[in-house]
Amino acid sequence: MRKERLFLYDTTLRDGQQTQGVQFSTDEKTQIAATLDEMGIDHIEGGWPGANPTDSAFFDTKPQLVATFTAFGMTKRAGISAENDDVLAAVMNAGTEAVCLVGKSHDYHVTKALGISLAENTENIAKSIAYLVAQGREALFDAEHFFDGYKANPRYALEAVKAAYQAGARWVVLCDTNGGALPREVYEITKAVIAAGIPGDHLGIHTHNDTEHAVANSLAAVDAGARQIQGTLNGLGERCGNANLTTLIPTLLLKEPYASAYEIGVSLEKLEGLTRASRMLDDILNRVPMRQAAYVGASAFAHKAGLHASAILKDPSTYEHVDPSVVGNERIIPMSNQAGQSNLRKRLGDAGLDVTKGDPALGLILNRIKEAEAKGYSYDTAQASFELLARDALGLSEAFFDVERYRVISERRRNARGATVVESEAVVTVQLPNGEKTTSYYKNNHAEEMSDEGPVNALWQALKSDLGPYQSVIEDVRLVDFKVRITNGGTEAVTRVIIDFEDDQGRRWATVGVSANIVDASFEALLDALNWKLLHDGARVIR
Repeated sequence: MRKERLFLYDTTLRDGQQTQGVQFSTDEKTQIAATLDEMGIDHIEGGWPGANPTDSAFFDTKPQLVATFTAFGMTKRAGISAENDDVLAAVMNAGTEAVCLVGKSHDYHVTKALGISLAENTENIAKSIAYLVAQGREALFDAEHFFDGYKANPRYALEAVKAAYQAGARWVVLCDTNGGALPREVYEITKAVIAAGIPGDHLGIHTHNDTEHAVANSLAAVDAGARQIQGTLNGLGERCGNANLTTLIPTLLLKEPYASAYEIGVSLEKLEGLTRASRMLDDILNRVPMRQAAYVGASAFAHKAGLHASAILKDPSTYEHVDPSVVGNERIIPMSNQAGQSNLRKRLGDAGLDVTKGDPALGLILNRIKEAEAKGYSYDTAQASFELLARDALGLSEAFFDVERYRVISERRRNARGATVVESEAVVTVQLPNGEKTTSYYKNNHAEEMSDEGPVNALWQALKSDLGPYQSVIEDVRLVDFKVRITNGGTEAVTRVIIDFEDDQGRRWATVGVSANIVDASFEALLDALNWKLLHDGARVIR
């Protein structure tokens, strides 16, 4: 049976940029657009030309895309012709192949927000779309508040979208702007629109996630007959976000009935880059990737319980709905005091440590893990620290260096201008197995203003600034996330610190430290990180 085509429209660069705290630079927009294009997205919406300098600059770059590059704007204003509307002119001057214009489809918004008659609004829609078509552009009409509008006044909501379609819109996009619709409503209303004369292969769906139904609502619209799906990478968007293409794309490719009935521009081969694309966006936003994200999250294929891990070793499908490799992710067997030998052997195997079933060393390692977790340690996510613990129990650890001492000082004071400043400095003395010693010093250089650097950063900078013969190996290590957890209450509480690191080889690893002193807990995690790096890069112990 021939598959029917579904079209994907990405609005990360416009709707996604409305996320609180998100503001893309022109270079970042270019990088994101290139990644989306490589994946096989059909339309990439670049933003609203003329709305802000960044969007205008991005359109001026004229990115070379296989996807249909799309500009966003609004329908002409009442009392002005489409040819003479300066706001519409800025959108047209961007020179994109396609233009998506937003217009009102809810009668309340027409009369209250715009302050015009329903007939005037319908005319604005029709003439704006006709103008786009006459200029040789692919026209899309974004029917704002459509589902709320349909529930309030179905006759007028249909009048608005039919005006766009009859004027030549290639796509009429039904928008759940407030994100309050539910899947059954979306299905029934989309069916009604098709029955009213707009064919499904001209109908798109644009949903927001305010009830956590954006993906479900998008699929409901497809079930009803819509053939374009709009969304954003990682579900970025205003308030609670938009439909998450990172979830929708693998669902359409891998899940029935969609996999058998439809094809999309993203191939199974390109799907393997999905996790990388998702994390690229998080890196641009300086965000920690959401561990529980479907398909691409670090915990999406993590199996903690011993019973689960035992079954996974026999057949991964027992506890996984898809193979993690098809979306570029990986299976993780975390270590914890809930773990059994199946978890342990799987995790040891991932680290290149082959321990046979029934080996007494397995019991030794499990006991060490349970004793450590009783003190506050957690190895669920600190895989590198777990590996070092296991190697030590197996007699396979390497003593690359020993920290003889460290000192950290933080001072809060007022500078000569009367401003409050905080300075941190650290000294670390390291001894190598051959007796050689190195002493490193670091002090932040922000005496004239408040600094984001603290004592842990000062300690990290000092530790990695001069590690003697190992320096070239650790130069590319970067600290990318820092998490603190108090494991019991009070001012004498035990503190757990988990730190994530990465290097230029694209590896990412996490370590854990525990102490009543937060700086010392951090230092323990820092040491584990460097030891893991030296071990995995094949550093030679200096004797």
